Amino acid sequence: MISGPGKPRTLLKLEPRSRFAVGVHLDPVVDTVVVVDMAGSVVAHEEIAPYGSAPASELIRAVARAVDDIVGDAGIDRDLVLGVGVAAPGPFDPRGGRLLDPPLLPAWHNVNVRDDLGAITGLPVIVEKDVTAAMVGEMWFDGSSVLNDAMFLYYGAGVGLGIAVAGAPVRGRTSNAGGIAHIVVDPLGPMCGCGSRGCLGVSIEPRTLTAEAGYNEPAGDSRAEVDRLVRDAAAGRPETLAVLRRAGERIARALVVANNLLDVDEVVLGGPVWERLAGVLADTVAARVAGDPASTATRAIAVRRSIVGADVAAVGAACLMLDGAFAARPARMMIAL
Repeated sequence: MISGPGKPRTLLKLEPRSRFAVGVHLDPVVDTVVVVDMAGSVVAHEEIAPYGSAPASELIRAVARAVDDIVGDAGIDRDLVLGVGVAAPGPFDPRGGRLLDPPLLPAWHNVNVRDDLGAITGLPVIVEKDVTAAMVGEMWFDGSSVLNDAMFLYYGAGVGLGIAVAGAPVRGRTSNAGGIAHIVVDPLGPMCGCGSRGCLGVSIEPRTLTAEAGYNEPAGDSRAEVDRLVRDAAAGRPETLAVLRRAGERIARALVVANNLLDVDEVVLGGPVWERLAGVLADTVAARVAGDPASTATRAIAVRRSIVGADVAAVGAACLMLDGAFAARPARMMIAL
């Protein structure tokens, strides 16, 4: 007969370096590759210049080389790599992992990223829209559990909206939810390719902002253009300050319109362009969201900067691979006592 309280409970925890995942973000300006461990921490980071108009087969081989290089340079046993998550602008076909016709990545049109990259690397590959991946990345690292109902405004070469409802990312019927580039935010703004004037996407493009600031010779690299805007704003250049204030107002109006539909608790802003502009735009955006007369919110909306940073889409893509490991293949994870 056995009596007594029995063996004391033993707390188990994941061994962070027992498995890894690679995240890739395909971007018009720079492709980002990261490796994350089972805790979601970034253990390696690389940036590679896009290959422009190279054939699809060459583009895939370049990404595969980048994956091999970052895993090798980090000294990680390839057998410990769960797979590769790829984040890219939409639209894409989630059933086949094929990019369709992302407007800012013409070289990637109709490329079967999932199967082609998987065949070369020998690793499982998942493909996700970049704004959804960004939302997932932010949720993965959020320790406050307030992102149950939230929006993530991703501001890079393009702009999009990641959405979470009831603690889960919203993908939509074809996994292409989040297209907000054609919300009209300024009726007097620049002409858009869709035929309307003042759409969000064209209104906050770096080249639009530099043109409105009176720069006759754009740098070509959007990061350099944005850095120039920030420097001139810090120096007090009136034209630049006015342009950036207007950009913040345009972003805020898009967030208010989207929130009138979604009614979320929190708005997160991130992406490579936002990370450069946050210091000069964050207060304007937060104030305009709070005071916009078009808002139907009955409670204050928290507006904050991403805690992950500029690499949030790549990190989120890797976390999606980790999430699959947690949910579907727990036997593959090493457990530490």
